[in-house]
Amino acid sequence: MKIVKYPKRATWSELLRRPELDVQDLRETVNRVLNDIKSRGNEAVLDYEERFDHVRLSGLTVSAEEVAEAESMVPEELKKAISLAAENIRTFHESERFVSTKVETKSGVTCWQKAVPIEKVGLYIPGGTAPLFSTVLMLAIPAQIAGCREIVLCTPPDRQGKINPVILYAAKMAGVNRIFKAGGVQAIGAMAYGTESVPKVYKIFGPGNQYVQAAKQQVSLYDVAIDMPAGPSEVEVLADETSNAAFVAADLLSQAEHGIDSQVLLVSTSDELLQKVEKEVERQLNELPRKEIAAKALENSRFVLVHSMEEAMELTNEYAPEHLIIETKDYATLAEQVRNAGSVFLGSFSPESAGDYASGTNHTLPTKGYAKAYSGVNLDAFIRKITFQEITKEGLQTIGPAIETMATHEGLDAHRNAVTVRLKK
Repeated sequence: MKIVKYPKRATWSELLRRPELDVQDLRETVNRVLNDIKSRGNEAVLDYEERFDHVRLSGLTVSAEEVAEAESMVPEELKKAISLAAENIRTFHESERFVSTKVETKSGVTCWQKAVPIEKVGLYIPGGTAPLFSTVLMLAIPAQIAGCREIVLCTPPDRQGKINPVILYAAKMAGVNRIFKAGGVQAIGAMAYGTESVPKVYKIFGPGNQYVQAAKQQVSLYDVAIDMPAGPSEVEVLADETSNAAFVAADLLSQAEHGIDSQVLLVSTSDELLQKVEKEVERQLNELPRKEIAAKALENSRFVLVHSMEEAMELTNEYAPEHLIIETKDYATLAEQVRNAGSVFLGSFSPESAGDYASGTNHTLPTKGYAKAYSGVNLDAFIRKITFQEITKEGLQTIGPAIETMATHEGLDAHRNAVTVRLKK
């Protein structure tokens, strides 16, 4: 870890820079794969499954028999844990339901909104070194609550053509309608364009590697909406002299083990705390099965010593972390000063992994500073709001002259006339 003491504001931009990869060649590869899927459909997806996931599939659809078999393979203890997490996720996202209110902006002019679910959504769930069955819950449960008619899930198979059984179990539990064996760019292309097996969806959700993110951004230009732009996962911990060094180190490592391009940031007013955490990180790192991944991620990471919590909050809001843990004596006061963050964890007993799994909030969050402009996934992400207005004759007489005047000054005579003909009537 690199320790930076009392950085000047002019250096913050470089200090807070995320790891970046040269993606030009990557984008060219992604575009070739997407165009091939658009033209050849299932055949192309199957070819890329053989090339990238090293499995020759006879078809893409996961059968009901495979789902039933998977359910019997999941340990009861894990089923209970998933059930608890699902209950909390459902409870929290149910609380986000939109309540429509009719507003009379002027006498005779009534306006309101109606929340309508997106009819077809696609969920991408990575496999790889850490099959994210928790993400199934985070995406499918709010989609189900919103009332999405078709919830499609794509996830990569193993070399025997099997899907991780816990992913299938979570998908059934959370209300996924159809599941397909497809990973990476080919999965995004299949959901964006549709194939003989995979239906075209209206919006794609879910994390993935750099290829998946590039594919999502590419298809979002012309073909389908996406949840948010995203990069590698990240966490910032804000600590002071009262913080527990072992807790802080554990939080940093829990994020670092996501991938080699993950980033962790520790900001503190206590030099002594930084030294303690550094030792704890080294001790705990040696006990991790994913030690090599976490160690590589720590190369992208920073420990920053600042003069005051005021300066710490300014630095934090500039960084706009995906996850922010505030483990200080005055965490409640500092929480009120957070302007840019994906999800915030307060106090000594709110680890980031609680939000990843079971507290109830969503773990699909904006990274790479996008928290300055984007929210994490929530119920509204699966909903569109349609506005309505009903205007009486008296209402049009009230606002009509203003509409005519504004349309005239914009040079849009037909707009003005649509009001004028009614006022004359």
